[in-house]
Amino acid sequence: MAQRRRPSEQRAWLAGDPPLAEVRAAFPAEWAQVQRELAAVVESDDVGAVQAYAARIAQPAAARDERAAVSALARQRLAAAALRQMGVAAATGVASGTLRFGLVSGWLTQRLLFAGSGLERKPVSMAAFRLVWPLVRQKSYLMPLVEPRGIYCFYSKALVNALAERISDRSCVEIAAGDGTLARFLRAAGTDVVATDDYSWQKTRKGAAQSDVIQQDAQAALRERAPQVVLCSWPPAGNPFEKWVFKTPSVETYIMIGSRSEQAAGNFADYRAQTAFSMQRDDALSKLVLPPEAEPAVYVFERSERAQA
Repeated sequence: MAQRRRPSEQRAWLAGDPPLAEVRAAFPAEWAQVQRELAAVVESDDVGAVQAYAARIAQPAAARDERAAVSALARQRLAAAALRQMGVAAATGVASGTLRFGLVSGWLTQRLLFAGSGLERKPVSMAAFRLVWPLVRQKSYLMPLVEPRGIYCFYSKALVNALAERISDRSCVEIAAGDGTLARFLRAAGTDVVATDDYSWQKTRKGAAQSDVIQQDAQAALRERAPQVVLCSWPPAGNPFEKWVFKTPSVETYIMIGSRSEQAAGNFADYRAQTAFSMQRDDALSKLVLPPEAEPAVYVFERSERAQA
């Protein structure tokens, strides 16, 4: 065990970045101290406290002797690793590479956008977002880090509630639902939404099929379920399936969550070619899709009275 070595040997061992579990076992007293300190700063929910703690562990105070210096180095390694687990790895899903959140940005992002310590998104409080997001310095890192995991935006609680109100008691299907996050949020808000996806995305990225997302392509889902409202979040640009929304007689409203850029999501050629629906970018809803740096947009299509006649 490392604690049985001489201080100089312990320092060399720690400099080699050993696994966190081994450092915990080798320095139980130091780990207990780090746990107390982390609990205090996390439970305080004070961003300033987290920033101060991260800065302090980055520059440990001078020690009175070699043994104390090794103890301080062990605490530094333990605290840094714990903060990485809470922030960088959990919030971004990136285990290696050059593009990473800093400790504070990662921790803030994790607490703000994700449930628990993994990549499960949560409905985001707009009040919390307005307070915390300005404190995240590396905003531009977020989407490049999470998009490979199939995350193209985050949904605010206000957006979920607004969509639930607009859907009301009408039948609703989400097509190309991916992991079904949006549909789950809407069901939790009291809306009956069926999530469908053909799971073609599993060929290009890691992920397990979700039991609450029905494996069905868009054309079949629309034909068999005859929904009044259809949702789609970030459909691939130029996709071949959105056209079936406009050809389904039961559909009254289609809501597409995507980008202000026509090259980023959706099939704008099909949007313009169809004549049964009016199309409007809803700026009020667009502001409730996060983060704003991704330039999100919500497009609402309503069947015209002439087409219904």
